[in-house]
Amino acid sequence: MQVIVPTALRSRWSALAFAILVLCAWGATAPTTPAAASGADRHGHGADYFIPARPENQVFGGFPIGAPPVLTVRSGDTVALDTVSPDGATHPELSPVSFFGLFGVKPSEVLKDATDFWTSIPSRPRYGPHPLIGPIYVAGAEPGDTLEIQVLSVKARVPYGINSTAPTRGVFSTTYPGWREGDVPVDIPAAPAGAPGGIFPDQRSHLYRSAKVRGREMVLFNDDIRIPAAPFMGVMAVAPATGAFVGSTPTSPPPVTGVQSSGPNGAYGGNFDTKDLKAGTTLYLPVFQPGAQFFTGDGHLVQGGGEVSGGAMEHSLSGTFKFVLHKNKPLDGPLAEDDDHYTVFGIDHDLDRAMKLAVANTVDFLISEKGLTPAKAQSLASLAADYNVAEAVDGTQIIVGKIPKSIFLKRK
Repeated sequence: MQVIVPTALRSRWSALAFAILVLCAWGATAPTTPAAASGADRHGHGADYFIPARPENQVFGGFPIGAPPVLTVRSGDTVALDTVSPDGATHPELSPVSFFGLFGVKPSEVLKDATDFWTSIPSRPRYGPHPLIGPIYVAGAEPGDTLEIQVLSVKARVPYGINSTAPTRGVFSTTYPGWREGDVPVDIPAAPAGAPGGIFPDQRSHLYRSAKVRGREMVLFNDDIRIPAAPFMGVMAVAPATGAFVGSTPTSPPPVTGVQSSGPNGAYGGNFDTKDLKAGTTLYLPVFQPGAQFFTGDGHLVQGGGEVSGGAMEHSLSGTFKFVLHKNKPLDGPLAEDDDHYTVFGIDHDLDRAMKLAVANTVDFLISEKGLTPAKAQSLASLAADYNVAEAVDGTQIIVGKIPKSIFLKRK
């Protein structure tokens, strides 16, 4: 895959210099902690290290700055890891065996990792909704650097996942920015008596199984509907800047814990819930803290653009990632690419402003990386880029702008 200069990069350094920059070692050697084991991972990609989803390797719902590393890697190292879905593992009253048992899941199908995380909840701080693996430190990373995260593989750990609906959930919530007094509620039935509930009023949880169908993993929605699996990690983040918090609303006060919640998204990455960040994608994040301090989790086996019910098919996943450090290459916010597209993000509490920011970031990219004038960059954005709602229900909302690489006859 071609390495590019991050979109939001303000300095006009050469894309060619960035592409040939390869850092193989920075600072300390690889980890000595027992949390990670060396060797090939179990999911088809060789990896330098493996992190199991044990309670000691996870934080609950946030990005604490300076937390002890579960693993320290060098630039160029690959890491395989397991994650645990929040659905079933974080219900305050039902253990994972009890929760999933309500849907007919056998105890033997429930991950021990999920049960052990649930058991650990009373003794750990909670900053937000997601069990997260991390932090993974990258030796030598410092503020002003860029961390490149190559998503090599993402696969399901179990053959089932949860999606939830409710008449006031997701884009139908009375707290949704687009809600207006007098809006007629949609007639979406809540859970019947005795069915598993959730943290939202009148929530109905749906368990869907997955299976290989003619060699391809599919979500078995019902007897007549099959959805191709497209797994990705909903949360990928680095530790944020000190004292800079993103809340669920523009006026939310700083969290009492002093730790950024994993609920909203920001310059540090976070709760993308963006289906484009699948295997084969490279994500670039700015570094705000020593070691970068990477976190991931909130796996989704499949999700539509927008995540409109308030959740995807919440799933326990395994992933393999390669970390590459780019020294002294500042970045304003997230950027991604795959073989076919450059992807920019517009992130804001208001969906219209998120759209505006996505277009502005497209223009900035085309100016700094393709040498266009501002007027030509805006013109090309209108003619060739596609803008889609990636996330519409998590406080901060996300528009992704996808710029096709095929239009550039001579790629930089």
